[in-house]
Amino acid sequence: MAPMNRRRADKSGVPLPWMLTYYEQRASAGLLITDNVLIAANAGEALNTPGIYSEEQIEAWQGITQAVHAKGGKIFMQLVHGGRMGHPANQHGLPLIAPSAIATYENIGIGDGVYAPMPVPRALLSSEVPDWVKMFKTAAENAIQAGFDGVEVHGAHGFLIDQFLNPHSNHRADEYGGSIVNRSRFLLEVVEAVATAIGKDRVGIRLSPFKEIYGVKPYAEEHRTHLYLLEALNKLDILYVHYSSSMMYGRPSISRYFLKEARGIFHNWLMVAGDYTPELANNLIESELLDLVAFGRLFISNPDLVERIRQCHPLAAWVEAYFYHGGPKGYIDYPAFV
Repeated sequence: MAPMNRRRADKSGVPLPWMLTYYEQRASAGLLITDNVLIAANAGEALNTPGIYSEEQIEAWQGITQAVHAKGGKIFMQLVHGGRMGHPANQHGLPLIAPSAIATYENIGIGDGVYAPMPVPRALLSSEVPDWVKMFKTAAENAIQAGFDGVEVHGAHGFLIDQFLNPHSNHRADEYGGSIVNRSRFLLEVVEAVATAIGKDRVGIRLSPFKEIYGVKPYAEEHRTHLYLLEALNKLDILYVHYSSSMMYGRPSISRYFLKEARGIFHNWLMVAGDYTPELANNLIESELLDLVAFGRLFISNPDLVERIRQCHPLAAWVEAYFYHGGPKGYIDYPAFV
């Protein structure tokens, strides 16, 4: 099950009871990857996103991991910092931070149906960057304390790590900006710190090359950047690389050609997500380009998706109005087929 931000935590980032039911219902997935989970109080782009930086949050997640394990499932936590994606109103009044003081010119919900522009973030000082590497490391340790089988570092979708990678959002002149090596440094430092803390076989990373999202656009060196990352991640020997694909100008942002290149470089698990049908997923796995295909929206409306695919049962449609907010409706009320 692909990571999806369902925004069912309370205002302090503590998972609500419905979240336990949600993950327990879907425990038959080969691997569950959680919602985006915030590593700090000022790490979040959206209201009601869960966190892993307080004891209350850790305790609530412990109930979820125990429920999934009791059903025989495996579950990884996706760790995220939104960077310039967000608003101080959603971050307890704390300012946005980013590699550079470049805003995302979009609006965001700040509560009670009110939307506001995302402000210009404060650029991190060179001396502050290692502090955020440590924050990812601590969050990973907290996830293991909460009973998770591992973590997925969110390096995709225009959030903080992706902002460092992309020259459109990173105008730094220090060791974290400019060249491919420098722009990749924060990502690799985070992954290495997390792997050292909890074990490399418990660590994955999500990436979204060639994808245009939240003001982060494709760039000339993007292909070379991601080949460099694959080589470095292969040396770190982490468990998996998880690519997020989407349709861009009539074709998938992650091509078969790129997956073939990736397979030749990265020797552990390769995973992709992005509007795949079960048939196409099986085709990709049988071609040996991939080890895993992740499903997102299909798991929203089909908690028993694995069994439905296995038995060729029809797949239920989702209701988009309940994707990101609300209570149990559109969240835990989708029935199993049998």
